[in-house]
Amino acid sequence: MQVASSIFKAYDIRGIVPSTVDESVAEALGLAFGTEARRLGEQTVAVGRDGRLSGPSLSAALIKGLVAAGIDVIDIGLATTPMLYFAANTLCSSGIQVTGSHNPKDYNGFKMVLAGRAIYGETIQALRRCIETDAGQHAEGGKVRLINVGAAYRDRIVGDVKLARPMKIVVDCGNGVAGASAPALFRALGCEVIELFSEVDGNFPNHHPDPSKPENLRDVMRVLRETDAELGLAFDGDGDRLGIVTKEGNNIYPDRQMILFAQDVLSRVPGGDIVFDVKCSQRLAPAIEAAGGVPHIYKTGHSLIKARMKELDSPLGGEMSGHIFFKERWYGFDDGTYAGARLLEILSRSPDGNAVLNALPTSHSTPELNVACAEGEPHAVVEKLVAMAHFEAPAKVSTIDGVRVDWPDGFGLIRASNTTPVLVLRFEGHTPEALHRIELAMLSLLKAAKPDAIVGASAH
Repeated sequence: MQVASSIFKAYDIRGIVPSTVDESVAEALGLAFGTEARRLGEQTVAVGRDGRLSGPSLSAALIKGLVAAGIDVIDIGLATTPMLYFAANTLCSSGIQVTGSHNPKDYNGFKMVLAGRAIYGETIQALRRCIETDAGQHAEGGKVRLINVGAAYRDRIVGDVKLARPMKIVVDCGNGVAGASAPALFRALGCEVIELFSEVDGNFPNHHPDPSKPENLRDVMRVLRETDAELGLAFDGDGDRLGIVTKEGNNIYPDRQMILFAQDVLSRVPGGDIVFDVKCSQRLAPAIEAAGGVPHIYKTGHSLIKARMKELDSPLGGEMSGHIFFKERWYGFDDGTYAGARLLEILSRSPDGNAVLNALPTSHSTPELNVACAEGEPHAVVEKLVAMAHFEAPAKVSTIDGVRVDWPDGFGLIRASNTTPVLVLRFEGHTPEALHRIELAMLSLLKAAKPDAIVGASAH
């Protein structure tokens, strides 16, 4: 079968409907995934979908392919990606979520868990080859069961997370699928909730559901100004990432969230290994050490972080993009709603939650910046950068994922995106002067490797 190779990304499958992803692709994926699942001894695969308009038809086609491979399908219907992961931890050990994540509304795709592991890289390419060569194997006996996991998921969180006092919060789901579950869950925890855009609508009529973009948090900030709510939470389209906004309108970025979460987790897991990606603040590792933990910086990518956490038996991991992974008291997958619940648990112990957030260490930093490249070019540029990255002490160069250079007063990062043909840049300084100096040094290095580089805002 002919299929666009561009849809097979590093951590998932994703493309534009119907030009590169359609029902035939979904059905073929179901057969290929089902074949591989059976080879690994898996009999059952859970399937969920986010609120995108193409979700029902793609989900139906995917299920058809899985059943053709002889798989028992648990169809959980409309659900967040974390609810699919929950099903793949409690009802079975494999699952596929039909989701376009934070992409524009005409995109859709598939996030996959196979035999208890989030798949990525070569495993996804193997599925591509299976589809292209029609190597999927049909088998008898496949069937479909409809199971709503919403109540079990909510009960599991409400039974685990306890707030020390009631809190009034603003919850903005951006018309993503979290709107169907998150507001009710926070009420069950004892919160008073002001809802924004919780009607699931794949047209995303109010703003795009991506809390990593400051412009998508304006409505939360406005409602925080106009009401006596003390905190704002915002979710992305499929509910696996969390944005946090203080009463004053400050965006608490995920690497600062990780400081708070690490301090809390390490109070119960002393000496724990905490994993975070190369885009995170230089302030994070010392904070983890101060709280009695062991910091581990690793490659960007939710599947990669999860795999590293498994290796280390880590109780907590996180990414600058907003994926937070709790293994302590939870299952180790990224879940925006659960991270929000854990945040409220911590903040409710203080009479002023905003003061706790505002007291977290901070630096001066750029947002994520992108340099557009030709297809296949970013990794070639990074190879050049690695060869050219010679900086005098006290600078320390790390090449675990691109080039990250740490000075005593800040860091610079240039890495290749694994999902789009861009270079990803981030700079941080403890002072504005340090930030400026580091930015100049890193851009000078970049220009030496790619003279035509034009730095722009991240497009996500």
